[in-house]
Amino acid sequence: MGGASATLSGLMVSAPVASALDLGTGCGIQALHASRHADRVVATDISARALAFAALNAALNGVTTIELRLGSLFEPVAGERFDHIVSNPPFVITPRAEGVPAYEYRDAGLVGDALVEGVVTQLAEHLTPGGIAQLLGNWEHRAGEPGLERVGGWLDAAAHRTGTGLDAWIVEREVQDAALYAETWIRDGGTRAGTPESEALLDAWLDDFAARAVDAVGFGYLTLRRPATGAPTLRRLERLPGGLGHNPTGLGDHLRASLAAHDALARLDDRALGGLALVVAGDVTEERHYWPGAEDPTVMTLRQGAGFGREVPLDTGLAALVGACDGELAVGAIVDAVAQLTAVDAEALRAELLPRIRALVADGFLLLPGAVAAEDDPADRPGRDA
Repeated sequence: MGGASATLSGLMVSAPVASALDLGTGCGIQALHASRHADRVVATDISARALAFAALNAALNGVTTIELRLGSLFEPVAGERFDHIVSNPPFVITPRAEGVPAYEYRDAGLVGDALVEGVVTQLAEHLTPGGIAQLLGNWEHRAGEPGLERVGGWLDAAAHRTGTGLDAWIVEREVQDAALYAETWIRDGGTRAGTPESEALLDAWLDDFAARAVDAVGFGYLTLRRPATGAPTLRRLERLPGGLGHNPTGLGDHLRASLAAHDALARLDDRALGGLALVVAGDVTEERHYWPGAEDPTVMTLRQGAGFGREVPLDTGLAALVGACDGELAVGAIVDAVAQLTAVDAEALRAELLPRIRALVADGFLLLPGAVAAEDDPADRPGRDA
């Protein structure tokens, strides 16, 4: 199993569902993972050979709930909706030029990042209300148009196309210079570096990028959801390079918990949030740096051991509030106590800290009351079979 396939299977949100779609299944690995939490899985691919391998792998694993269909992208499932869609599509950007080989397994034959754009803009038509789609993709960084802005434009186009906007959480994990990107995929195609063939292909790639003013290519994760009711409430497009936290079963647990936290926060105004007793997640630590002999720290940082391994700088007020989140005291009561101890106005401190508390809950540093039991019981954790 390749690195991209392993990444996507680790991202999979494995909540039980009635139906799932693996778009561009290849050997069927994502369909097999999806069969663990979906009653029925449809797996599509444009390659009959790939579907034959997927059928073999399903048979070897004794899985009988996967239906294989031949065709491009959503064509084999026209008019159908699914509770969960996963896809590791052939997103590699390849020049449409004479002399460039066909790479069917990784390239859909479209110009630039049009393949990922097409998938994103059609997803809403194939998701049930509350349904989640997860995919990997590349997107171009063009002069005056950073990659994540392009993806945001695709989301706008999807909403305009269907009238159904999507909740969206896009994480850009890597950005490659255009020339480096080209060299990477030329080598992946089996052409040795430094040969005349390699140089000709590099010229074709760079000419193709230059035609669209592309200077870099981003890679990342897309988690999209059709709202169960109403309009979308989540649009988060962020760049998170570097290492992840410790996630034994992948990021699926974290993504599922983060979506649940977002939904809960969307229903809470500041007064309601202030009345809740939060708990620091078990993977969170606090780091303090001191000058030799100093009584007070010069730098305080909150670190996340799991999930995306985020780091959050702390000041005195936020550090005191987080440190007191033991599930007994309400947030509002803690803020009042911190305000009294630090001789600041309680309302002003509340206005400063509550948005930051919301961010810590959304990112998994702090747990809402309903989330604590799930963290304490590993059997209830999403993704346990992924």
